[in-house]
Amino acid sequence: MSGPVRLTSLAHGGGCGCKLAPAVLREIMSKMPAAAAFPDLMVGTETSDDAAVWRLNETQALVATTDFFMPVVDDPFDFGRIAATNALSDVYAMGGRPILALAIVGMPIASLEPDVIGAILAGGASVCAEAGVPVAGGHSIDSVEPIYGLVALGLVHPDRVLTNRGARAGDVLILTKALGVGVLSAAFKQERLDPAGYAALIASTTRLNSLGAELPDVAGVHAVTDVTGFGLLGHALEMCRGAGLSAEIEAGAPALLDGVEALVTSGVRTGASGRNWASYGEAVREPPGLPDWRRDLLTDPQTSGGLLIAVDPAAADRVLSLARERGFDSARVVGRIADGPPEVRIV
Repeated sequence: MSGPVRLTSLAHGGGCGCKLAPAVLREIMSKMPAAAAFPDLMVGTETSDDAAVWRLNETQALVATTDFFMPVVDDPFDFGRIAATNALSDVYAMGGRPILALAIVGMPIASLEPDVIGAILAGGASVCAEAGVPVAGGHSIDSVEPIYGLVALGLVHPDRVLTNRGARAGDVLILTKALGVGVLSAAFKQERLDPAGYAALIASTTRLNSLGAELPDVAGVHAVTDVTGFGLLGHALEMCRGAGLSAEIEAGAPALLDGVEALVTSGVRTGASGRNWASYGEAVREPPGLPDWRRDLLTDPQTSGGLLIAVDPAAADRVLSLARERGFDSARVVGRIADGPPEVRIV
């Protein structure tokens, strides 16, 4: 009798590595007709921000986002937890607090038992419960590959919205989670990931970025985004384009998840890492002699990755202390914002 179907075997990709390559997405978006002016639309598609923001009244703005993907692990409960954590992150990245979620479900009904699908939904609901929000509905279809995610809605004061475009020259860049989710997930699919590596993968991808809801209270925080499928370099570049400034990223500064360096130096990488570099490499300056594996980590797609925060140097220690108080022990200063064209320099 055959064993249970591996969720990852039913999908051509997994997690945020399933995202369209940045260059492809930009081409698609460039062909969309310009939206009419809406005075209450505070954040739209202009700078590829993490969520839309709509002003409701003088004290409330609605943060709205959706995120879904294919399995990054085989355990259905863990898959649900990861996908939900990742979706809620976009609300936190805008400085908001989630209030409501809707489930997005596409499952190959002929391949998966109802109990497996139920476990995926239960995993997502458990994370939403941790965040203090209900999964109040959703939509499901019979699809070729398993897909799960959320519509996530939140609230923020209109004067306290955090975007990816507010960085200022001289700001330092703080990343709150370690890199390497893509490498670990690739090793998992190749059956090369040991239990310690799997534990590190789950711990990172299921840690809610609820810190983001506290960042509007910290004077000197100017811009925030979460690092997901485009990797650290890609999301730093979006921040640069939004602000019209440059960024310097220190190649060895980000923390790495346990076991990642050994795996990546042995050749484990994701296809999305190469696609990311091909999409935005012309806007990245790398130093001579940078090892390929270092660049692979900087372009590694992060499923449910950390927050990238641009903050005045005088407030950097406060942000780092707050992050570590909230359990983000891997928070590090990874670079800075500088005057110059919208590009990223690896130093």
